[in-house]
Amino acid sequence: MHAYKRARAAIDAAHAGDPNRTPDGRPAELVYADRMEGWLRRLVPDAPPALRLAARAQHLERWTVPRATYPMDKAGYHAWRRSLYTKQAERARALLLECGVPAAEAADVATWVSKTALKTNPGTQALEDAACLVFLENEIGAFAAQHAGYSRDKFVDIIRKTWRKMSPAAQGEALGLELPPAIAALVREAVQT
Repeated sequence: MHAYKRARAAIDAAHAGDPNRTPDGRPAELVYADRMEGWLRRLVPDAPPALRLAARAQHLERWTVPRATYPMDKAGYHAWRRSLYTKQAERARALLLECGVPAAEAADVATWVSKTALKTNPGTQALEDAACLVFLENEIGAFAAQHAGYSRDKFVDIIRKTWRKMSPAAQGEALGLELPPAIAALVREAVQT
């Protein structure tokens, strides 16, 4: 088996261990990996194999570091995210190396997954664009329900921050998403202000 196929299989095997399941019973992180790769392929149709692997590894074994292991405030959230970026990047690099992916490409994947040089590294930006689009297309409704106590202004601010992280091409894709009316109204407000 080719190194990239072995690496993809190893990443997906790791995702299969996610105890969180989607309504159809699939491991949640495997579903997320499929969505990430789907958006990446739309945004970068000629994406090299390493970038496609990075998209699949975006949330690699995320469930092993629950959000509740960090303080439940803004600083705790940011510390949790930073720790995940590092952990996921190093885990992805190790898996790719074990599967025979060249070291330079495994290092690129680690750079992209760790969010290094967002806005200046095309691979990092492509992953961020895909992640933002997955959030807007598939997760924002559940996020809103989970945080029903947030004010409208807070939701608009969250969407505005998401929007700023995206490239113009990804923003254009986001504007074409069919969102629930209440979410679509928040997105319109966020991008117009």
